[in-house]
Amino acid sequence: MAATEKRMKRFEVAGPQELDMPEGYCVKCKAKKEIVEGVEEVMKNGRKAIKGKCPTCGTVMFKILGGKAAPSATPATPAAPATPPSAS
Repeated sequence: MAATEKRMKRFEVAGPQELDMPEGYCVKCKAKKEIVEGVEEVMKNGRKAIKGKCPTCGTVMFKILGGKAAPSATPATPAAPATPPSAS
């Protein structure tokens, strides 16, 4: 069975309510642990990452995710005002 099939099978069995938080490596505990209170962030280079805490010691854990973040939907230049200024 391929790795992607195993992942898909795990999510089918677990259901949408029981998705696991990603695992990361805790440098202080020197072990792989589940990241608690994880928040997805975008790094300066555009990559996505998860930042959270170790459940045992509370040290900050950081895991870089694959792929780049989608570009923001805000336009680069501001829109022109809706009403033109009145000439007096």
